[in-house]
Amino acid sequence: MDFKQLKTFICVAETGSLSRASDRLRIAQPALSRQIKLLEHSVGVPLFDRHVRGMELTEAGSDLLRQVSGPLYQLEQSVAHVRSQGKRISGQVTLGVLPTVTPALAVHLLQRVGKELPGVTLHLKEAYSTSLLEWLQDGTVDAGFLYGPTEAYHLRTSALLTEDIVLLSPPGALPDQGDTISIHQLATLPLALLSRPMGPRMVIDRIARDHGVELQSAYDVDSFPILVAMVKAGLCHTFMPASSVAAERQAGQLETRRILPQTPRRELILAQPSQRPTTRATDAVIILLKDVLAGMLASGELEARPGADLVQP
Repeated sequence: MDFKQLKTFICVAETGSLSRASDRLRIAQPALSRQIKLLEHSVGVPLFDRHVRGMELTEAGSDLLRQVSGPLYQLEQSVAHVRSQGKRISGQVTLGVLPTVTPALAVHLLQRVGKELPGVTLHLKEAYSTSLLEWLQDGTVDAGFLYGPTEAYHLRTSALLTEDIVLLSPPGALPDQGDTISIHQLATLPLALLSRPMGPRMVIDRIARDHGVELQSAYDVDSFPILVAMVKAGLCHTFMPASSVAAERQAGQLETRRILPQTPRRELILAQPSQRPTTRATDAVIILLKDVLAGMLASGELEARPGADLVQP
């Protein structure tokens, strides 16, 4: 077994066919097929079921993919780190992003990386916190956003910011309501709630329970874009961090209200694997990320309070 076989295996698993893997790796299909067969011979079990429509992982293949993808990526990053010493900062950095993190942050960060770190390729992978935590633990991502507090994880963490979770409503749906709403009134609204243990849902549930309120979900949707679309269409109300929907609110596509008497808040943190050395490229991207966030807070583009690791001296 060698690294070339493992890299081929991962690429075929990700693309689902030898032809697509051949295009990505720029290696002829017969050579790729031979590498897969050698790997299967080495492990002693079939890794793929071959079909006319492509190649599908067997149970053993899925297990091998879970076991090797993270360590292989870590090894490649370690080699890249050693090679980069004394040279300009270069390499790939994979950042795990929550769906509720404002897209403006990603745009600003990508612009800054392209301008100030031309040798770095920034790869953004979006997922909810449960998947991001798994990726951080197996090395799939170099760093990722999670919901705080920082002490909840056995990872290296930075407290970035704290922001209000607000009620999202269709325009004009609550004509007699100001810019705030009582936690007790929420029980009378048609709500669409993320499932547990999604961060905003857990915060809202805890506050509602503290005030003797039981929230019922008329729709169960674990998709941030779909939830926002449902609110804009007038189907329901939901909860999101205020910054996540700033553009839609400014465009008049939905309304937001602070929840009283206890405003729910979420802490956004940045986490990195604790057992893996970081690369120069990752360090540089994180410095830019914090600078971008600080600038957005200072300009008012991002409505939140800076965390302990973002406050400028």
